[in-house]
Amino acid sequence: MEEVNPNHLPFELTKEFIEDIRLLIENQANEEILLKLDELFPADITSILIELTTEEAKYLVLLIDTKIAAEIISTLDADDRKKFLKHFTSKEIAAYINVIDSDDAVDILNEQPVKVREEVIALLKDREQARFIIDLMHYDEDCAGGLMQKELIKINISQTVTECVEEIRKQAEDVEKVYSVYVIDDDGKLLGTVSLKKIILAKRGSKIADVYEDDEIVSVQTYASGEEVADLMQKYDLEAIPVVNIQGRLLGRITIDDVVDFITESAQEDIQVMAGISEDVEEDDSVWLLVRSRLPWLIGGMVGSFLAAKIIDRFDDTISVLPAISAFIPLIGSTGGNVGIQSSSLIVQSLADKSGLDTTLWKRLQKVLLVALINALIAAIFAFGCSLLVDSGQIMLSMTVSISLFAVVMLASLMGTITPLVLNQLKINPAVASGPFITTTNDILGYGVYFMIVYLLL
Repeated sequence: MEEVNPNHLPFELTKEFIEDIRLLIENQANEEILLKLDELFPADITSILIELTTEEAKYLVLLIDTKIAAEIISTLDADDRKKFLKHFTSKEIAAYINVIDSDDAVDILNEQPVKVREEVIALLKDREQARFIIDLMHYDEDCAGGLMQKELIKINISQTVTECVEEIRKQAEDVEKVYSVYVIDDDGKLLGTVSLKKIILAKRGSKIADVYEDDEIVSVQTYASGEEVADLMQKYDLEAIPVVNIQGRLLGRITIDDVVDFITESAQEDIQVMAGISEDVEEDDSVWLLVRSRLPWLIGGMVGSFLAAKIIDRFDDTISVLPAISAFIPLIGSTGGNVGIQSSSLIVQSLADKSGLDTTLWKRLQKVLLVALINALIAAIFAFGCSLLVDSGQIMLSMTVSISLFAVVMLASLMGTITPLVLNQLKINPAVASGPFITTTNDILGYGVYFMIVYLLL
């Protein structure tokens, strides 16, 4: 990837710019198009492609340098890229796969039909790249093996620093970013790393064995989850992390840009789940896909609301005798829902953070219950005072509302804590508990508790 020039002003995409590009494409003014794109980064050109028609976008991609075009294609959203590459031949795709990192190549090929995938691999001129891709394709995309790239610089511990410099020169053509050199033994086992600074400052004729660092090197095995990789890289402030197999042999590395992409995608999935969206969708997806992704939770919420309405209907006689109690139904529902979301969000956040000590369920519950108790007492006192102001002289009604609110806050806190923990144990995304699921559940339980207390006290 290109280095960002600090003097380079951020590119601002405008309608006028898009219209100019479209006009130039229509007139096939290739030199003027390249002149307009010359000062832009690949990411800027990607934003331009999204605004063009498929035919216009393809014309632009085929026009620019193959390596830059490959980088642009690799940065496209997966769904957009899949649709876009349908208009390219296997030979055209192979030209781009040939010049990008193996991990990005695998992501692109996994989106293609099997026939296209096999044709592209067969057409690759760089046979080492083809072997790298085949090696990586059997790993799950969200584990260390699926995130790693095979391109890296490694050196045998028995070699000299001079030989290491030559190896760097030879391998650097295929390795886009060189953070450090990995030191291996004759069996390919990872022994440590040697920084570029040490290589430069080392005396001529020095051995790698004399300058490499063999301290506890942080590495991951191929089956490690993406979350584990992200946690390690964040904890130790790493720019790249080596990936080894069970025998400790060096297989590849994961760079920080791939981890950032993984974290971003995971965060987007969690946000969508918390919002009650069941599929990975974006604003520009088809209407049917957007409807399908939202409808299940909407139906689920409606079912929950019908159950809550049935509970209210069950106490219709009580409401007819004491109409004033119906005025506090929104207070009970909204407070229970808010408390449940607050509690579940904190638990989901703690489950995502693996850097601290593992806290037992009982300790978590103790803390949550203490916080809930304090909040419930304050909320109950506040509700009692407000109720007295609204319905002056109705002390018994105010006490009933106050006690109900106390019970609802305690119950909602407990539900908001336990639900994500249970879902996490069942290997279900605990973020589900921070959305419509917890609010709907707390509505049903809250109304039930409220009317039972009203029935018992009034």
